[in-house]
Amino acid sequence: MDSRTLGRTGRTVSVVGLGTWQLGADWGDVLEADALAVLDAAVEEGVTLFDTADVYGDGRSEQLIGRFLREHPDAGVTVATKMGRRAEQVPENYVLDNFRTWTERSRRNLGVDTLDLVQLHCPPTSVYTDDELYDALDTLVDDGAIAAYGVSVEKAEEALAAIARPHVATVQIIANAFRIRPVDEVFPAAADAGVGIVVRVPLASGLLSGKYDERTTFAADDHRSYNRDGSAFDVGETFSGVDYATGLTAAREFSDLVRREAPEGTTPAQAAVAWLAQQPAVSTVIPGARSVEQARANAAAGRVPPLGDAFDAGVRGIYDTHLRDAIHPRW
Repeated sequence: MDSRTLGRTGRTVSVVGLGTWQLGADWGDVLEADALAVLDAAVEEGVTLFDTADVYGDGRSEQLIGRFLREHPDAGVTVATKMGRRAEQVPENYVLDNFRTWTERSRRNLGVDTLDLVQLHCPPTSVYTDDELYDALDTLVDDGAIAAYGVSVEKAEEALAAIARPHVATVQIIANAFRIRPVDEVFPAAADAGVGIVVRVPLASGLLSGKYDERTTFAADDHRSYNRDGSAFDVGETFSGVDYATGLTAAREFSDLVRREAPEGTTPAQAAVAWLAQQPAVSTVIPGARSVEQARANAAAGRVPPLGDAFDAGVRGIYDTHLRDAIHPRW
């Protein structure tokens, strides 16, 4: 699998990483043994970045990764965690004392003295222009609690504000075939600044896998059931903000495009991840997995040959026809 530099961290990571939201909560139950097997399979396939957060399963995801790292000390994995959602998400809570409390908890969960990368977890928009916030994050670096910091954002405007800050190492953002504005606006700015791009929700919560239809159901504790209206958190995190019925139509067209233009044997999910991984500005794409089979298939996307101009044009045509008007102005 190809590797890229993770922005200003200077670390080298696999172009396809592993998102571990699914191993914590909000996607239905995953047994501990199954979660550890997913981590193991990903590493076997060349994955060297795990993305997690202190609120995934109230720390369960971090704890599972910590156990895996203790059992595989030579795995060479960079762990990117996130903080900021353990308290009410108001600007006054993004202060040094809270950062110290949250990062100490993550260090215990992961079993490390210094966190590789900590990302602010989708804070309020006004936070991105707060000088004191960045001073607090710099203090954590100086103290040795974290090696580097980045941000995880909802909107392109938030990403651009963070990229302008001199010590922001990475920006994590939703981008996929159903959300193209970040590809066109954020990716070039990040590349110019030397900031790494971590792409989350590359499959639009599974829509781009082509496996869902009008009869598909999700567990009650799966955000694809309870957050379709954005009542729990930003609706853009669920199906990338796409109306489910519209998403099914667009996903079927995407699957047809893959059959026509992608290398033989490439699945829609692999093509969706590969299209992002082949963007030069991207450091890593972090699809999630709930099974060993999914982990292996996702990692294989990092080995898909170049998809080419016709595929890119097809992706953009689907977006323009079905999604641009609803999605582009919001994110």
